[in-house]
Amino acid sequence: METGSLILILSVCAGFFMAFSLGANDVANAMATSVASKAITLKQALFLAAILNCVGSVFLGSQVVATIATGIIDPRATPDKFLFMLGMFSALLAAGLWVLVASLTSLPVSSTHSIVGSIVGLGLVLGGPEVVNWKVLLSIMLAWILSPLAGALVAFLTFTHIKKYILFARNMLRGALRWVPVWLGLTVALILLSFLYKTPLGKTFGLSWWQGILIGVAMLGLVILICRLILPRIVNFRRKATEQVEEMFRHMQLCTACYVALSQGANDVANAIGPVAAIYLVAGNSEIMGQAVVPLWLLITGGVGIAAGICLLGHRVMTTIGERITSINNSRGFAVDFSSATTVLIATNLGMPVSSTHSAVGAVVGVGLARGWAAVDFRVLGKIVLYWGLTVPIAGFTCVVIYTLLRYLFAS
Repeated sequence: METGSLILILSVCAGFFMAFSLGANDVANAMATSVASKAITLKQALFLAAILNCVGSVFLGSQVVATIATGIIDPRATPDKFLFMLGMFSALLAAGLWVLVASLTSLPVSSTHSIVGSIVGLGLVLGGPEVVNWKVLLSIMLAWILSPLAGALVAFLTFTHIKKYILFARNMLRGALRWVPVWLGLTVALILLSFLYKTPLGKTFGLSWWQGILIGVAMLGLVILICRLILPRIVNFRRKATEQVEEMFRHMQLCTACYVALSQGANDVANAIGPVAAIYLVAGNSEIMGQAVVPLWLLITGGVGIAAGICLLGHRVMTTIGERITSINNSRGFAVDFSSATTVLIATNLGMPVSSTHSAVGAVVGVGLARGWAAVDFRVLGKIVLYWGLTVPIAGFTCVVIYTLLRYLFAS
C-alpha cells in the first residue's frame, strides 16, 4: 500500500475519532437544558441528539467543511503533498485528543477552537506564518467572540419578552395563548428556511431569498393559526396557570432542542471532516488544489461518529451547561435553545465555523441575566472561559508534537 493511501485511511479513522469526541462534548449544547428542566429524560435526549446531529451533518454541513478544509491554511503554499497530508492527520489527532480529555473531565470546550488551533499550529510548522490565511483566521476568531455575545443577546431579548408578556402578564394563560404560537411559528419557519437553502433537495428549487422569506412568513402564519385553534381547547382555566404555561414551553423546548441538535450537526461536522476532506482532495490529485470538494460518504462518516460519541459519553458535559451556570426550567430552556440554534444556523448559512459551545453558553448566560446578575454563577462561567482560552494553544502545541514525531517515524 502506498504511503499516501495509508495516511488517507488513517485520516478517515482520525476524523471518525474527532467526530466521536465532539459528539461526546457538544451534545450538551443541544440537550443539556432539556434534561436539566426535565423536559425529556437523559436516554431520550441522547437518542434524539444522535439522530438529528447525524442528519444535520450529512445534509447541512458541506459549506462549513469547505471552510475548515482549505480556508485556514493554503494547501498550495505547502508543495509537499505527503507532509500536508501527514500534518492534517496530526491536526485531527491533536484536536480529538483534547476534546476527548475535556469530555472525560466534564469540561465544555469548543471543538471548533480545538481543530482550528491544531491547523494553525500545523501551518506554522509546515511553512511559517505566511502559510496561515490570517484574514480567514481573523474572521473565524471574530465569530468566536460574536457567537456568545449574539447568543446571549438573543436569549436575553427572547426571555425578557416571555417574562413580560407571558410569565408576568396579568393573565398568564391569556398571554401564553397569544404569544406561544408566535414563538413556535418562528422556530418552525427558521427550520424550514435552513432546509430550503442548505440541503441538496432544497437547492434544487432555486428559490430566491425573497421567495424564501415569503415561504417562511407563510409557514409562520400557518403555525400561528393552527396553534391558536388548538391551544384554547387544551387549556384548562381551572388548573394552575404556571403549570400549564410551563407545560406548553416543555413541548416547545422539545422542538427547539431538536432544532439545536440539527444545526449543531450542520456546523460541527466540519471540525471532524474538514481536514479529512483536505487530505482526500490532496491524495486524489497530482497537484495540491485549494478548492474543497466534500464527498457525501465523508459527511456520513462524521455524522455517525458524532452520534456514537453522543450515545457513549454525551451525558458527562450536560450537567455543567444545564445546571451549574444558572437554574433552568422549561420556559428558560426554550429561550436558550431557540437563541443558540438561531445563532449557529445563521453562521452556518454564512459558511462561518462558529462554536456551538460558545453560542449555547452565551444563551444560558443571557437567560440568567434576564433574571438578574445574581442568577448567574460567574465562577463557573469564568472557569469555562478559561478552558476556552487554553484550547487553541494546547491543541496547536499538541499538533506540532504529533506531527514532528510522525514525520521522524516515516522518515526512518
